[in-house]
Amino acid sequence: MTSTPPTAADQLLAPPDRRRWIALAIVMMASFMDLVDVTIVNVAIPSIQGNLGASFSAIQWVTAGYALAFAIGLITGGRLGDIYGRKRVFLIGIGGFTLASALCGLAVDPGMLVATRILQGATAALMVPQVLSIIHTSFPANERGKVFGMFGAMVGLGAVSGPLLGALLTEWNLGGLEWRPIFLINLPVGVAGLLLGRRFISESRAAQSLRLDLVGMALAALGLLMLLYPLTQGRDSGWPLWGFVSMGLSLPVLALFVRYERFKARKDGSPLVELSLFKIRSFAGGIGVQLVFGVVCGIFFLVWTLWMQIGLGWSPLRAGVTGVPFSITVSAAAGISVQLLVPRFGRKVLQAGALVMATGVLLYLWEAHRYGAAIHSWQMALPLVVMGLGMGLIVAPLTDAVLAEVPREHAGSASGLINTTQQLGNALGLALVSVAFFGVVDGAAPGRAIGVVFTQAFSHSLWWLVGCLLAVFLLMFALPGSKPAPAEVTEAAADREPLPVG
Repeated sequence: MTSTPPTAADQLLAPPDRRRWIALAIVMMASFMDLVDVTIVNVAIPSIQGNLGASFSAIQWVTAGYALAFAIGLITGGRLGDIYGRKRVFLIGIGGFTLASALCGLAVDPGMLVATRILQGATAALMVPQVLSIIHTSFPANERGKVFGMFGAMVGLGAVSGPLLGALLTEWNLGGLEWRPIFLINLPVGVAGLLLGRRFISESRAAQSLRLDLVGMALAALGLLMLLYPLTQGRDSGWPLWGFVSMGLSLPVLALFVRYERFKARKDGSPLVELSLFKIRSFAGGIGVQLVFGVVCGIFFLVWTLWMQIGLGWSPLRAGVTGVPFSITVSAAAGISVQLLVPRFGRKVLQAGALVMATGVLLYLWEAHRYGAAIHSWQMALPLVVMGLGMGLIVAPLTDAVLAEVPREHAGSASGLINTTQQLGNALGLALVSVAFFGVVDGAAPGRAIGVVFTQAFSHSLWWLVGCLLAVFLLMFALPGSKPAPAEVTEAAADREPLPVG
């Protein structure tokens, strides 16, 4: 369905649609909750490990289990929103996420915590794809730059708030609960989002009638599980043969998934993944960038926490405060990049971000080599600011670039693919920590100081980041060189005007 763009006179006569901005605040609050939850857990890892007596493998599954369930469920979550309504699926997701958060906070052993984290990831897979879909279908193209700038700033705010909030809640030990409040704090936010979402979010779904692709769901889940489970569990199991066999067989399973999706598209036009999206250059290029950039984030944030809290022996609060310059810079740069830089310089802003972030990583490498385990928090400020500036130039514009030319009826599928790719990259990064970081730790000579060993392992991991960021820079050449001209934007906005339902 195509609607006529409003004229200037129409805009003057029509009252402002305030509900969409309230809806934006609600879905951003839900996304903020998800972002904070991830960063909070990273800071609280040593406390969880000590309190529950968890092995490193169990701790790794607390983070990787969430990412694994998230990645597997995201494509389906996006398509469910297209079929049954984005508002409906969003509310189910945020309700389930809130319940799973409560169960995480009540966990009595590592097994229960891992299981409830997997449930949390699965419910987040219902909630998160609807965030971008609701934004995409609620705002015309000429407003999305501003909206995604706000979204990028919120990402930075979540990065600031998560570590600090997690550190404070862990250090305060409220009611003797130790790390548990990091999950329980989601309850009031989730309940508020559920109640307000029912009132202010408008329902929308794909314009055409779609059916749920159960075979596609099974093939996608099986292929991703066969790839990600051995990568995550391999080190703890001694890298057994079955793991390599499983990863090898995941490729033909995923190839079968692609073949079936083509058949499904010809049969009834309701595939789980709309493969025609990959004919859109901006979407295909952005998906590749999302994957590799997800690997960068997966590696860095985990090894950074392990180095500061276990290697250097810092408290959660000190580690959280140390990351504040990074998070503030990400937030500020994200807003500036979308609203001021990308409209003028286009793709070059994202490429500059990759190079700037790589420069910050190299500065961190130099400082880790020079100061070793005697490094201070203030000495980390410069490389973290440079890294944050680079990341901020990437995170918000990238989302806009990937979704810019996506037809409205496939917004849910596209959003699910974006988030799936990011989480898949994150899961791959978490799995690669076993090689990039713990490969050095396991190979260290007996008797060496843990601070020295962990500093060397951290430095080794940073070289992996440099290589990935250079790959990100090269992949960005597939993105459009500049944003669409105003006339093209207006036409695209008309083609993707939201269709209220119910």
